[in-house]
Amino acid sequence: MTSTNAHTEVVQRQFGEQAAAYLSSAVHAQGSEFALLQAALAGQGSARLLDLGCGAGHVSFHVAPLVAEVVAYDLSQQMLDVVAAAAVERGLGNIVTERGAAERLPFADASFDFVFSRYSAHHWSDLGLALREVRRVLKPGGVAAFVDVMSPGSPLLDTYLQSVEVLRDTSHVRDYSAAEWLHTVSDAGLYARSHSRQRLRLEYTSWVERMRTPEPMRAAIRQLQQAMGEEVRQYYQIEADGSFSTDVLVLWAER
Repeated sequence: MTSTNAHTEVVQRQFGEQAAAYLSSAVHAQGSEFALLQAALAGQGSARLLDLGCGAGHVSFHVAPLVAEVVAYDLSQQMLDVVAAAAVERGLGNIVTERGAAERLPFADASFDFVFSRYSAHHWSDLGLALREVRRVLKPGGVAAFVDVMSPGSPLLDTYLQSVEVLRDTSHVRDYSAAEWLHTVSDAGLYARSHSRQRLRLEYTSWVERMRTPEPMRAAIRQLQQAMGEEVRQYYQIEADGSFSTDVLVLWAER
């Protein structure tokens, strides 16, 4: 078994069991970035859009009324089943689902006007390969938007963030810094048009319940939070109950 296949199995196991929880998750269903994504689609009624790593489909649901077709794409079939059922309930007949990995997109070259991806990239086994695939399937002049938890870049703050992420969810690969994103986007042949930082508060109990994090891992997260120095606790605004805040990157790129 290759390492990539092994990671794929971890992702499928982690998210297949929690698909319904992500549909009702406030963190995933709400966010100021939805308005930004929708604004980019003004006057694009004939566009075809790829929701890459769609999860429970929140991006798809927000943008489907504005475009001709949305392809909701994810590694987890259970997630896709949730998306398909919710799309029917919401009367969004232009959402279709497709299963696969971000690094191997089963679509023709230049087949999408837009590629949007929200809170998915930190699970990808190879960010650079996935971004090259994004460029391949985008039409010339096509636009991509990526929204994901962002590393502050500082070694100390980065080490803490990656540690609590993987303790909470073993399918986690990496939260990248803005500099890492910009470098990898450029290497993939995309032009980074703009990027901005948002702040996201994560309520501890729902954060770990959503992934059904085992109790020993939860205890390790809480112990790590309490053991870290004041610089880390202040930056992440770690609260008494374990809730904390983190950075989110919103990056726009085009082919």
